[in-house]
Amino acid sequence: MNTVVVGYTPKPPGEAALRLGVEESRLRRARLLVVRSHQTELSPHQGRPHDDGQLHRLLSELIPYEDVSYEVREERGIDPAEDVLGLATHHEATLIVIGLRRRSAVGKFLLGSTAQRILLEAPCPVLAVKP
Repeated sequence: MNTVVVGYTPKPPGEAALRLGVEESRLRRARLLVVRSHQTELSPHQGRPHDDGQLHRLLSELIPYEDVSYEVREERGIDPAEDVLGLATHHEATLIVIGLRRRSAVGKFLLGSTAQRILLEAPCPVLAVKP
């Protein structure tokens, strides 16, 4: 079965990727796999992700699309790019959808670029969307 993988973050680029991923899944009659990496969302006191209601909002966006079969994966890996790439490879994805945001040159240098790594290392085509 075809699989579309969406790299989701609870921010406008992630939400744009989710919307487009749902549409691509519908057009391709593919299963949707939403990957939410908690690498940057850990609580220093609890050592686990915050439950900030974002996942519930994500699910409420998906519910109206009953013609799309989906799964949400909450990954707690070290690197969000690794989470997306690993699941895309494991599920033999036909497409990865990611959101992009503008970053300064210094920001890219210091923090690396998750989107760039996904674009360069993906085992399938990548669709990048801006909010």
